[in-house]
Amino acid sequence: MCTHSSHPAAALCFIIPPHILEHLAANASDAQMRKNAVRSLQLAAQLRGMREGFAQLASAGLGTPTRQRTIYNAREKTRLPGVVERTEGQAAGPDLACNEAYDGSGATYDFYKDVLNRLSIDNHGMRLDSTVHYSHGYDNAFWNGRQMVYGDGDGVLFDRFTKCLDVIGHELTHGVTQYSAQLEYQDQSGALNESMSDVFGSIIKQYHLKQSAEQADWLIGAGLLIPKAGTNRAALRSMKAPGTAYDDPELGKDPQPAHMKDYYHGSDDNGGVHINSGIPNHAFYLVASKLGGHSWEVAGKIWYETLTTRLHANSVFADAAAASRDVAKHYPGNAAKAVDEAWKAVGL
Repeated sequence: MCTHSSHPAAALCFIIPPHILEHLAANASDAQMRKNAVRSLQLAAQLRGMREGFAQLASAGLGTPTRQRTIYNAREKTRLPGVVERTEGQAAGPDLACNEAYDGSGATYDFYKDVLNRLSIDNHGMRLDSTVHYSHGYDNAFWNGRQMVYGDGDGVLFDRFTKCLDVIGHELTHGVTQYSAQLEYQDQSGALNESMSDVFGSIIKQYHLKQSAEQADWLIGAGLLIPKAGTNRAALRSMKAPGTAYDDPELGKDPQPAHMKDYYHGSDDNGGVHINSGIPNHAFYLVASKLGGHSWEVAGKIWYETLTTRLHANSVFADAAAASRDVAKHYPGNAAKAVDEAWKAVGL
């Protein structure tokens, strides 16, 4: 069983994986887009050197019994957190990104509290701090161990990163994992970390829209990529059909597998954490689709219990499959059968 740590290890988690940025740096038709991609990669390298400090700050006196959101404005600089733009209870202002970050973090907080009885990210009332307008034309968003940070995108390929609720839910769920299973951000444990964020990012969007599993699009980041004729820029990832989210000369082709037979064994992307996450992603989609109704009612609760009580830093796919199979036995109906069949369908 995983336990709460006062100073849990924090991975620096970006919504746009390095293989996309590397492809852009080499293949984008626009020189400025290539420069933006290189700059995003450089910033990621710099930020990784600072993550130990973020990890220790994450739980330092930030607990509150009620929802507390603060949105900061970096004003296109890289100093964090920036200037306070909006605090809890203040009315919306003219800054769209600020309002989206405020609303998205609130929707995520409400989901975890109302559906899963979790008090904020750390289950101890952690404040939800977010910084918008990070750097200039920055093509990413990330969780740094204590807060959310959003770029505005380049306006050509990427729209603003506050636009998609599932992106916000995804990144904040990295914080939930940080304060529960603490899945190491490497290889299969890292892919599980990414998958848990995709799962709950998608569920949070579905909960907000009151969609059934059948009605949901099961896309991560739908609307983030700016459409271009003759290309597929549907989203960053598809849980329903991994490997089909995008196919674009500048972005490359979605490399996610849906089955263990197509598992990526390379070293890029921390051993494919954003790539191989397609396998457990698809397993969850199959469970939710088989059970029908709302994904947060049974499938989501099985996955949440698995994440917060059964997994640990070095858990691999087989561990998650075994744990969720066991957890599902305590749920009524055909939950156990649905979970078992889903994992078998992806080669586990």
